[in-house]
This record gives sequence, C-alpha cells and structure tokens, in this order.
Amino acid sequence: MALDEPAARPLPPPSPAVGRGRLFGFACGAGAALIWGIQAVVSRQSVADGLGPVDVTVLRFVTAAAALLPFALMRLKPFPVGRLGWRKALILTFFAGAPFSTVLVGGSTFAPALHTAVIAPSLIPVVTALLAYAVMGEKSPLGRIVGLVLIVTGILLFAGQGLFQGGQEGAWRGDLLFVLASTMWAIFGLLAKRWGADAFDLTISLSILSLAVLPLLAFVVPLKLAGASLSAIALQAGYQGLLVGVASVFLYASANQTLGAARASLFLPLVPAITAVASAILLGEWPSAVELVGMVIVMAGMTIAMRA
Repeated sequence: MALDEPAARPLPPPSPAVGRGRLFGFACGAGAALIWGIQAVVSRQSVADGLGPVDVTVLRFVTAAAALLPFALMRLKPFPVGRLGWRKALILTFFAGAPFSTVLVGGSTFAPALHTAVIAPSLIPVVTALLAYAVMGEKSPLGRIVGLVLIVTGILLFAGQGLFQGGQEGAWRGDLLFVLASTMWAIFGLLAKRWGADAFDLTISLSILSLAVLPLLAFVVPLKLAGASLSAIALQAGYQGLLVGVASVFLYASANQTLGAARASLFLPLVPAITAVASAILLGEWPSAVELVGMVIVMAGMTIAMRA
C-alpha cells in the first residue's frame, strides 16, 4: 500500500436496530410456517369433529371477512375490490378463495395431514414453472429444475405408496384434490403477479368476495354445523379464519418486507416437518419410512428450487 493511500476503515458493526429487525423478520417467518404447518392438522381434525369441507370453508371466510371488514372500508375504493377491479378480483377469488379452500380441505378428509402439507404446497412451484413456460415461455434455471425434479420424486413416493402399496384407504383421492388445489393456487399466483395485485388488499377482497360463494356451496353440499360441538366450530373459525386467513398473511408479508422474498420463502420447507410432528402428537398419524424419505426429498427440493 502506498504511503499516501489512506488505510482501509473497518466496516461498522450492524446497528442494534438492524439486528432487531432481522430477528423480527425471522420470528414472523417462523410464525407463519408454524401456523401453516398446524393448519393441516386442524383441517384433518374437522373430519373427526363431524364437519365437512364446506363447513370449514364457511367458518374460515365468515370469520376472516368479519375481521378484515374495517380494513376493507378504509382501504378499498370501490368496495370491496379496490383498484384491482371486479373482473380480476372475481377471477382471483375463484382460484384462491372459497372454491380453493373447499378443494384443499376436501383433500384432508381422505388423506393424512402430512399429505396436505407435503403435496399441496410443494407442487405449487412445479405447476407454476410448467405454466410459466407453457404460457409465457419463461425458462427456469438449472438449479430450480433440479429442485423441481426432487419435489416430484418425493411426491411420487407419497402417491405411490397410497396407490400401489396399500396405504391409507382413499388417500389417493385426497392426493388428487391436492394436485387440483396446487394448480388453482399456481394460476392465482401467476395472475396476481401479472396484474400487480397488492397482497394485503387482495387478501381482504378474497375474504369478502368469498362470502357470495358460500350460499352456493352450502346449497350443493348441505352443512353439518348444526350437529357439531361449539368447541369444534370455534377451533375451525379461530384457526382457519383468524390465524390462517389473517395472522399468517401479516406474518409472512412482514418477513418478506424485512428479510426479502428469497429469505422469507426459505421458511416454507419447514411446513411439512411441523405438520409431521404435530400430526403424530395430536392425531396419532405417524408417517411411514417411505413417507419420511419422500418428505425429506421434497423439503430438499423446495429449498434448492427457492434458492435458485
């Protein structure tokens, strides 16, 4: 170093505010993963409590809409769709509102909770990549392709055991419903991104617009709420409506804002592990060795695909 060249100054240590912000972001991401991981167990419990998929959907969106209504009145002009407009809001509601919830919870009536947490969320990036390539010609990098192949391999272990190796009776029906739910959510994600929808405003619109769909669903599939206990109704309304429909959205959005989208998405592979532990403890549904291997492969694939 030349004599007249100033010495390099050491980098200042990160400020306490930055450190606290990151801890807050990690706590929010872990909280969202915890809520989503236990959601599959709560949905599965609805079967034992005598509730059907439409019952759970009704409780979820009535509760979420009631909680979000004040925000809708303050934020959304025109009410309840905002700048997104009626046509786009209704399309997104079909793919991610009450119809999506009915399909997802419907799968839980046939398949174990672990299948819900592994198949449904992990297939979303796979279907999204396929649709993005087919519709928009968007190619995925090699790392993401490797991750997606691992995801499909792990899911085939799940589906293969239920379909060909005598797994839980009827589980394959639930797995097919999870595939449909993943496809619906992938379409929703692509459209929401293309239309530039605000995440919180869209959550409000989906919850309120889904109320219009609930009478139709209840007409097609009669409700069982009258025969359920008050505790069972409170569990589904509180967990699905407030925690899943409101709290998890806020927590994940906060993690995304604090840590960035890439780091926030790395909490998603934790969901199957949380569900595996919760379903074993709370429901007594222990995964088989094949399912454990499949879960590990899926989690690895999700991590590789998201980091890519």
